[in-house]
Amino acid sequence: MKITFLGTGTSQGVPPIGCESAVCLSNNPKDKRLRSSIWVEWGDKSIVVDAGPDFRYQLIRAGVKRLDALLFTHEHKDHTAGLDDIRPFNYLQNGPVQVYCSQRVYSAFQSHYDYIFAEYPYPGIPLIDFHLIENGKFEAAGLPITAIEVLHYKLPVHGFVFDKFAYVTDANFISDEQKQLLYDKDVLVLNALRKEKHISHFTLSEAVELATELRAKQVYFTHMSHQMGFHDEVNASLPNNMQLAYDGLTIEL
Repeated sequence: MKITFLGTGTSQGVPPIGCESAVCLSNNPKDKRLRSSIWVEWGDKSIVVDAGPDFRYQLIRAGVKRLDALLFTHEHKDHTAGLDDIRPFNYLQNGPVQVYCSQRVYSAFQSHYDYIFAEYPYPGIPLIDFHLIENGKFEAAGLPITAIEVLHYKLPVHGFVFDKFAYVTDANFISDEQKQLLYDKDVLVLNALRKEKHISHFTLSEAVELATELRAKQVYFTHMSHQMGFHDEVNASLPNNMQLAYDGLTIEL
């Protein structure tokens, strides 16, 4: 299994265009963070989690040539605004893209992308086969995946477990029951927005504490705002088995 971070950033805490923030002006490419998304290559299957506003560029940059399944964690625009950009895969694969999401996310798509669901659709709209998922095990592209529920303040969000790899974003609470599905992973990805307290995201210290509890062999933090600070400086302060992810980082299991 190969995991590529298509993006590790967030719309939260992003300063205005033209800002003079030191992180904004960093020459280190690891400080340049597009909206959070990952690409999982598992056997001969290609799966992407979330499609935010940067989706098209992220796929081109990473060289994604096939999309066997697209999974969504929740309905916020920084994770769903790129849905329309699946259309090239309709052409390349000569058929609809398989999309997996909760009923609530599906309802949001019906509202935000009403033209996709029109009785008499306009030619060239995205072609999608929607699959509704709940907490627990399901199959995507014939592969076994487990959806877990985390809370983004009061909003339920799905994290995903791919065998010994787990991905959790946009969370600040995970119940003890759901934590049982995250223990002892080879790789755990966990959101960490910034160092200061936030109403709906784990802080860096909270994410470190949770990752320690979950006993993952290797931990990567994602969904970071510019308020996190410089990549290299923050990494130097973390435990040996934990580090900030960065756009383009690829890991293999």
